[in-house]
Amino acid sequence: MRIVSFLPSATETLYQLGAGGQIVGVTHECKFPAQARKKPKVIRPSFDPEHMTGRQIDSKIVELMRSGKDIYIVDDKVLKKASPDLIVAQGLCEVCSPFTKEISRAVSVLGGRPDVLVLDPHDLDDILVSIMDVAEKVGRVREGRRLVASLQKRIDVVRNMKIITKSRPRVLCIEWLDPLFTAGHWVPQMVEYAGGINGISVAGEPSRRMEIDEAVQFNPDIIVLMPCGFEIPRTLKELPALARNEKWKSLRAVKSNNVYAVNANAYFSKPGPRTVVGLEILAKILHPEASRHIRVPKGSYLKIS
Repeated sequence: MRIVSFLPSATETLYQLGAGGQIVGVTHECKFPAQARKKPKVIRPSFDPEHMTGRQIDSKIVELMRSGKDIYIVDDKVLKKASPDLIVAQGLCEVCSPFTKEISRAVSVLGGRPDVLVLDPHDLDDILVSIMDVAEKVGRVREGRRLVASLQKRIDVVRNMKIITKSRPRVLCIEWLDPLFTAGHWVPQMVEYAGGINGISVAGEPSRRMEIDEAVQFNPDIIVLMPCGFEIPRTLKELPALARNEKWKSLRAVKSNNVYAVNANAYFSKPGPRTVVGLEILAKILHPEASRHIRVPKGSYLKIS
């Protein structure tokens, strides 16, 4: 089976299932594992976000959506050469990864021939189900069960940490800094599993734009910065504009130096196996003593002083 992945987390899943060799096309965002970077790119963004600020990226996306123009562009030539039997895509967010329009375009280019698997996870449980959906589709059920069982075991380790109920901190996870967005989907559940009280966003619901006054009202004990698709250096580069805001300075978490930046691109933005690493990172941030037996990648989070 020849597979094209429109979703970085699906690419990661396919490799972990031992099906990486069947991938014949990926998106520009499919960078993990390293072998994925060598695969033909069948889709690219219609603009270059690398040299734009968060505000500029948000404005560009709003402009494209209002005008009905493409956020992502399908490379017809590369796609035809790939000639996939299966396209794995997502139905979660038209901004984060290629969405319905791009899927329809790809199927049209290929004459309606390929099968399409659309994943739509909204929490950790859905992510595990999505992994099995991929495994079943590519004939790797045994590998899928093994992977899901190992991930579930790690989730359970975090949930079973011995913490005092009264010590659960109030946590605000921010998915975009300018303008402010609160992190939704699987992140609120991750906060609760890691021993925190999630604020502002709702488990399973999409991330949304928020006002700084909402943060002031919630007044979190800990703030975790996880701008969608950003790694820590990019987040730190975006932070000064927010740090100058007087209301931001008034927050309990900011005054007590309990603000953290995480590698969102690797462990929070993409609903795949490494989202469980994100859960473990949150456990280390919220309850460092109770989670001292849990290992996370070096440099995966940073306390901002």
